Amino acid sequence: MTDGDFGLLSPVSASPAVAALTGDHAVIAAILDVEASWAAVLEEAGLVPAGSAAAVAEAADAGSYDAASVAERAQGGGNPVIPLLGDLRARVKSLDAGAVTAVHTSLTSQDVLDSALMLLASRTISALLDNVKRTTTALATLAGEHADTLCVSRSLTQHALPYTFGLRAAQWFQGVAAAAARLESLQLPVQFGGAGGTLASGTKLTAGSASTPFDLADSLASRLGLAPAPAPWHTNRLAVTALGDGLAALLDSFGKIAADLLFLSRPEVGEVGEPLAAGRGVSSAMPQKQNPVLSVLIRSAALQAPGLASQLHLAAATFNDERPDGAWHSEWPALRQLLALALGAAGHLSELTESLRVFPDAMRRNLEISGPLLLSEGVTAAVAPLLGEEGKQKLQAVVDETLKAPTGEQSRIYIKLLRETVPAAKLSDAELEALLDPASYLGEAQEIGRRILASYPQFTGTSSKGTARG
Repeated sequence: MTDGDFGLLSPVSASPAVAALTGDHAVIAAILDVEASWAAVLEEAGLVPAGSAAAVAEAADAGSYDAASVAERAQGGGNPVIPLLGDLRARVKSLDAGAVTAVHTSLTSQDVLDSALMLLASRTISALLDNVKRTTTALATLAGEHADTLCVSRSLTQHALPYTFGLRAAQWFQGVAAAAARLESLQLPVQFGGAGGTLASGTKLTAGSASTPFDLADSLASRLGLAPAPAPWHTNRLAVTALGDGLAALLDSFGKIAADLLFLSRPEVGEVGEPLAAGRGVSSAMPQKQNPVLSVLIRSAALQAPGLASQLHLAAATFNDERPDGAWHSEWPALRQLLALALGAAGHLSELTESLRVFPDAMRRNLEISGPLLLSEGVTAAVAPLLGEEGKQKLQAVVDETLKAPTGEQSRIYIKLLRETVPAAKLSDAELEALLDPASYLGEAQEIGRRILASYPQFTGTSSKGTARG
């Protein structure tokens, strides 16, 4: 088969790095790794002939298998494990006929595929977190460098209060770091239940030996770098939905950043710019355009994630009997697509944040559009007591009258009306000027940013602390 899916309609994840970890060949490699590890477990327990593990490991070279053929033949049994096993057994037999007994003994297809997908996820998440930590390190740097860079906060699309770009970057950092920490802490369990989830064949296999089926399952988990499972989870899909939720939450945090950057990079706002690169952001019709394509791709991934996570929950809720008729099968593409989207988006976001162009002058320009009106909350708190019982109403009347004027005139009119309303004897010109300085009304912005970064030292790039998974 010469045709295939190269990601033409999913550019956010169309990369060799993503395909290498989440593509069909990666799935085959994970399945074969489970089978080879199982053979090693059985040989170590003395349950198959010596040398079996080596033969299975040699036969389990993923590059020797035709993914297109396996996929086509998978329609016969409903999953890719069955045709792949046939190919694996044939290869093992050609190397050592006695070792064939080590292939898939006491396992069922779901044991292998569930374990393989957990293994695939573990490998993908490892690469994903590498990119995430590049992003959080870049965001922590931006938060520090721009702790005093004034900008305007926006509430329901409107100018709200003075803000800092450093705090905005710190809040982006918090979303990504919190989601990444959650994902990093997930337990990705091995699956071993046998044909009906009772370990009946495993019990028969281990009869008379020093091992139990649970010992074999724990050994398999150890070899694969997965978490041991206290019991089979064939129809209890929390491991899958938790993984999907973790990936979706991470993509949520990516989407928040992308949405902000898409607005902030608009020409009429102009507070940030994506990194420049030859051929990036071009238009097929308008040569002057510089499209924020990295943010667009990241946002496209974030918009797809909730539906994919929802599919995993829908499947989990309809896992009927001891192996379901379709719900299990519907998990596979949803989970893999979530992994691919998260990995692809993480790569784009790390590049975007590491080379983000920041324009403080534009931030100040936009801040001054609303000018002293942004300080009306603070002015009211400080000045109303000077004006007696009706102080708040008088100051609200100043704001209301100011808002009737064109935007370009509002700052001048607000200051004029304030001066007329508040006698100089109660508030000097210098005191009024200080009240209307946006830098004077930032609250605890710097401390909030500091506390955020201090909460996730492993993601700031200043600590080597990490968290093991499994």
